[in-house]
Amino acid sequence: MPLVLDASVAMCWAMRDERDPLATAAAARAISDDVLVPAPWWFELRNSLVVAERRSRIAVAETAMFLANLDAFAITIDRTPDNNSVLRLARERRLTVYDAAYLELAIREGAVLATLDTALMRAARAEGVSLIGGED
Repeated sequence: MPLVLDASVAMCWAMRDERDPLATAAAARAISDDVLVPAPWWFELRNSLVVAERRSRIAVAETAMFLANLDAFAITIDRTPDNNSVLRLARERRLTVYDAAYLELAIREGAVLATLDTALMRAARAEGVSLIGGED
């Protein structure tokens, strides 16, 4: 089953001072499963890394190393969201459109969602989407 990877989980991998069992489980799964992300993920992840650099939580060299290591995963960027579904999810589940894009992708692909965002977790459960760490 494919894995939809939220930027919150990928950021947990990047930060030495952030460890979470769900992020660890997602990393283990990402080694063997197809990993899908919505198009905004690319920007969201890099923005979070730059913000972490500004706050002296990660060095520029560490960002470069992390992004190079991330290439080891076969991450497919999805550029075909269903407009109506994303907007419905954002409205009904009170999500940002960005978070609704993760959820829409997981629903459309029948994928497990890896997120540390509590609002997105709650919405995923309400939509019947499996979550990493809770699907087995």
